Amino acid sequence: MAEPLFKRLALIGIGLIGSSVARIAMERKDIAAEIVVNARTQKTLDRVIELGIAHRVEIDPAKAAQGADCVMLCAPVGAFADIAAAIAPYLAPGCVLTDVGSTKQSVIRDVGPFVPAGVHFVPAHPVAGTEYSGPDSGFTTLFQGRWTLVTPLPDGDETAVERLEELWRRCGAMVERMEPAHHDRVLAIVSHLPHLIAFTICGTADALEDESRQEVLQFAASGFRDFTRIAASDPTMWRDIFLNNREALLEMLARFMEDAQAMSRAVRWGDASYIEGRIELGRKIRRSLIELKQA
Repeated sequence: MAEPLFKRLALIGIGLIGSSVARIAMERKDIAAEIVVNARTQKTLDRVIELGIAHRVEIDPAKAAQGADCVMLCAPVGAFADIAAAIAPYLAPGCVLTDVGSTKQSVIRDVGPFVPAGVHFVPAHPVAGTEYSGPDSGFTTLFQGRWTLVTPLPDGDETAVERLEELWRRCGAMVERMEPAHHDRVLAIVSHLPHLIAFTICGTADALEDESRQEVLQFAASGFRDFTRIAASDPTMWRDIFLNNREALLEMLARFMEDAQAMSRAVRWGDASYIEGRIELGRKIRRSLIELKQA
């Protein structure tokens, strides 16, 4: 078996991504010799111990980070600035500081100023997930066949970047490097906008008259069920994503609204060829996802 990449991996936050990384690392043994987990409540930490997905737990993020040669921020991105300020004085020289946030420019903005000299900050984003959260939600195959996007800083340490990339490969992920602003625009359309639409559609359904609302829930077809699946996602996490990728999300929302208006006009005026073309485009994109094994 290969030597562990890190002596101590500290996970700051233990939701879906963090608890999946913890499970994989505990099982594989070649990612880190010791796993330390931090969470906001003792109840969550007690559950982590019950699940056996860490060697040690700490309620204080600074104690969790102290002495670790890899610290991974797995909390909602809106909390990153406060976390970075709290742990910065305790980060060991040579430590790889990384994250799993769905926005990258905001993470660099919020965390970067606190990174001490000699600590290697390597932002990253595993593009994998479900609608579930908390330490019970993780599983060891979450990253299999999925991408992790690494967004290194221009002056970042190449060895640290390569070590982090190898961590994600050992978790089962495929790895790609991407410039942070480009990452945020791509994720705005493939992840953030679909979630915004899902939350909005559920709000629209809830605003119907009582009788109609009950029928929507009682007779929900697969389309509405698919929207409600991602609408069940963690509200704090998604609030922070929307606010921290504001510009890219609003750009993609504006484009979507223009396309929705065009479809509305086609339906109103009976433009069958336009409607059929849009549907066929959707089918083509779905086929591409299946071929790429990302469906």
